[in-house]
Amino acid sequence: MSTNVSDGATRWLGPEEEQAWRAYRRMVTVVQARTAQDLAELGLSEPDYEVLSTLSERADGTGTLREQAAKMEWSRSRLSRHATRMEARGLIRREPDPADGRGCFLVLTERGLDTLRQAAPTHVASVRRHLIDQLEPQELEILGRIAAKLAGDPEDPSGTGRRRP
Repeated sequence: MSTNVSDGATRWLGPEEEQAWRAYRRMVTVVQARTAQDLAELGLSEPDYEVLSTLSERADGTGTLREQAAKMEWSRSRLSRHATRMEARGLIRREPDPADGRGCFLVLTERGLDTLRQAAPTHVASVRRHLIDQLEPQELEILGRIAAKLAGDPEDPSGTGRRRP
Protein backbone atom coordinates (compact mmCIF):
# COMPACT_ATOMS: atom_id res chain seq x y z
CA MET A 1 0.00 0.00 0.00
CA SER A 2 1.27 3.42 -0.81
CA THR A 3 0.00 6.75 0.40
CA ASN A 4 0.83 10.40 0.11
CA VAL A 5 0.41 10.83 3.87
CA SER A 6 3.74 10.84 5.66
CA ASP A 7 3.65 10.25 9.39
CA GLY A 8 7.41 9.97 9.68
CA ALA A 9 7.29 6.51 11.31
CA THR A 10 6.02 4.44 8.40
CA ARG A 11 8.28 3.64 5.48
CA TRP A 12 5.64 3.51 2.75
CA LEU A 13 6.40 1.57 -0.39
CA GLY A 14 7.62 3.53 -3.35
CA PRO A 15 6.10 2.86 -6.78
CA GLU A 16 8.73 0.26 -7.79
CA GLU A 17 8.58 -1.44 -4.39
CA GLU A 18 4.79 -1.57 -4.53
CA GLN A 19 4.90 -2.96 -8.06
CA ALA A 20 7.34 -5.69 -6.95
CA TRP A 21 5.21 -6.54 -3.91
CA ARG A 22 2.01 -6.80 -5.97
CA ALA A 23 3.74 -8.89 -8.65
CA TYR A 24 5.10 -11.24 -5.97
CA ARG A 25 1.67 -11.62 -4.34
CA ARG A 26 0.02 -12.25 -7.72
CA MET A 27 2.68 -14.84 -8.64
CA VAL A 28 2.26 -16.72 -5.35
CA THR A 29 -1.54 -16.61 -5.60
CA VAL A 30 -1.68 -17.78 -9.22
CA VAL A 31 0.92 -20.56 -8.95
CA GLN A 32 -0.49 -21.83 -5.67
CA ALA A 33 -4.08 -21.77 -6.91
CA ARG A 34 -3.25 -23.60 -10.13
CA THR A 35 -1.17 -26.32 -8.49
CA ALA A 36 -3.82 -26.69 -5.76
CA GLN A 37 -6.49 -27.14 -8.44
CA ASP A 38 -4.45 -29.90 -10.09
CA LEU A 39 -4.04 -31.68 -6.73
CA ALA A 40 -7.75 -31.25 -5.96
CA GLU A 41 -8.57 -33.21 -9.10
CA LEU A 42 -6.76 -36.12 -7.42
CA GLY A 43 -8.66 -35.66 -4.15
CA LEU A 44 -5.74 -34.05 -2.31
CA SER A 45 -5.18 -30.61 -0.86
CA GLU A 46 -1.82 -28.85 -0.83
CA PRO A 47 -1.48 -29.51 2.92
CA ASP A 48 -2.25 -33.21 2.33
CA TYR A 49 0.51 -33.37 -0.25
CA GLU A 50 2.93 -31.47 1.99
CA VAL A 51 2.39 -33.86 4.89
CA LEU A 52 2.62 -36.97 2.71
CA SER A 53 5.71 -35.83 0.82
CA THR A 54 7.51 -34.72 3.99
CA LEU A 55 6.85 -38.04 5.71
CA SER A 56 7.93 -39.95 2.60
CA GLU A 57 11.32 -38.23 2.73
CA ARG A 58 12.05 -39.83 6.10
CA ALA A 59 13.50 -43.32 6.15
CA ASP A 60 10.82 -44.58 8.54
CA GLY A 61 7.99 -42.43 7.18
CA THR A 62 7.53 -40.84 10.59
CA GLY A 63 7.77 -37.29 11.92
CA THR A 64 6.50 -35.41 14.91
CA LEU A 65 3.43 -33.27 14.71
CA ARG A 66 5.52 -30.43 16.16
CA GLU A 67 8.15 -30.66 13.37
CA GLN A 68 5.54 -30.84 10.65
CA ALA A 69 3.58 -27.90 12.03
CA ALA A 70 6.76 -25.81 12.17
CA LYS A 71 7.65 -26.74 8.59
CA MET A 72 4.21 -25.73 7.36
CA GLU A 73 4.09 -22.58 9.53
CA TRP A 74 0.90 -23.92 11.12
CA SER A 75 -0.10 -24.15 14.77
CA ARG A 76 0.01 -27.61 16.27
CA SER A 77 -3.75 -27.52 16.84
CA ARG A 78 -4.44 -26.62 13.21
CA LEU A 79 -2.23 -29.44 11.96
CA SER A 80 -3.76 -31.82 14.50
CA ARG A 81 -7.23 -31.14 13.10
CA HIS A 82 -5.93 -31.62 9.56
CA ALA A 83 -4.14 -34.83 10.58
CA THR A 84 -7.44 -36.12 11.99
CA ARG A 85 -9.02 -35.74 8.55
CA MET A 86 -6.03 -37.41 6.86
CA GLU A 87 -6.13 -40.22 9.40
CA ALA A 88 -9.84 -40.79 8.70
CA ARG A 89 -8.92 -41.27 5.03
CA GLY A 90 -6.21 -43.78 5.94
CA LEU A 91 -3.34 -41.60 4.65
CA ILE A 92 -1.51 -41.36 7.96
CA ARG A 93 -1.81 -42.71 11.48
CA ARG A 94 -0.78 -41.23 14.80
CA GLU A 95 1.37 -42.77 17.45
CA PRO A 96 2.15 -41.37 20.90
CA ASP A 97 5.38 -39.41 21.27
CA PRO A 98 6.94 -40.54 24.56
CA ALA A 99 9.16 -37.43 24.58
CA ASP A 100 6.17 -35.06 24.30
CA GLY A 101 3.06 -36.01 26.26
CA ARG A 102 0.94 -33.55 24.28
CA GLY A 103 2.45 -34.44 20.92
CA CYS A 104 2.39 -37.39 18.62
CA PHE A 105 4.15 -38.93 15.68
CA LEU A 106 2.58 -38.77 12.25
CA VAL A 107 3.22 -42.00 10.39
CA LEU A 108 2.80 -42.47 6.64
CA THR A 109 0.57 -45.48 5.92
CA GLU A 110 0.83 -47.74 2.90
CA ARG A 111 -2.32 -46.13 1.56
CA GLY A 112 -0.76 -42.70 2.07
CA LEU A 113 2.41 -43.76 0.28
CA ASP A 114 0.40 -45.24 -2.59
CA THR A 115 -1.65 -42.04 -2.81
CA LEU A 116 1.53 -39.97 -2.91
CA ARG A 117 3.07 -42.19 -5.59
CA GLN A 118 -0.05 -41.79 -7.72
CA ALA A 119 -0.21 -38.02 -7.17
CA ALA A 120 3.49 -37.19 -7.57
CA PRO A 121 3.64 -37.31 -11.40
CA THR A 122 0.62 -35.01 -11.68
CA HIS A 123 2.00 -32.67 -9.04
CA VAL A 124 5.42 -32.48 -10.71
CA ALA A 125 3.79 -31.84 -14.09
CA SER A 126 1.71 -29.08 -12.48
CA VAL A 127 4.75 -27.44 -10.88
CA ARG A 128 6.57 -27.62 -14.22
CA ARG A 129 3.62 -26.20 -16.18
CA HIS A 130 2.84 -23.37 -13.77
CA LEU A 131 6.35 -22.39 -12.64
CA ILE A 132 9.49 -24.20 -13.78
CA ASP A 133 8.86 -24.23 -17.53
CA GLN A 134 7.80 -20.58 -17.43
CA LEU A 135 11.30 -19.47 -16.43
CA GLU A 136 14.70 -19.44 -18.08
CA PRO A 137 17.41 -21.40 -16.21
CA GLN A 138 19.04 -18.21 -14.89
CA GLU A 139 15.66 -16.88 -13.72
CA LEU A 140 15.01 -20.13 -11.90
CA GLU A 141 18.41 -19.90 -10.19
CA ILE A 142 17.67 -16.33 -9.08
CA LEU A 143 14.21 -17.32 -7.87
CA GLY A 144 15.75 -20.15 -5.84
CA ARG A 145 18.22 -17.77 -4.21
CA ILE A 146 15.51 -15.21 -3.45
CA ALA A 147 13.19 -17.86 -2.01
CA ALA A 148 15.92 -19.28 0.24
CA LYS A 149 16.85 -15.81 1.43
CA LEU A 150 13.28 -14.80 2.22
CA ALA A 151 12.47 -18.12 3.87
CA GLY A 152 15.56 -17.84 6.08
CA ASP A 153 16.51 -21.41 5.21
CA PRO A 154 18.96 -22.47 7.96
CA GLU A 155 20.41 -25.07 5.61
CA ASP A 156 21.16 -22.32 3.08
CA PRO A 157 22.39 -19.27 5.00
CA SER A 158 24.00 -17.76 1.91
CA GLY A 159 20.71 -17.79 0.00
CA THR A 160 22.42 -19.59 -2.90
CA GLY A 161 19.94 -22.43 -3.10
CA ARG A 162 22.68 -24.84 -2.05
CA ARG A 163 22.40 -26.71 1.22
CA ARG A 164 25.28 -27.38 3.56
CA PRO A 165 27.05 -30.69 2.95
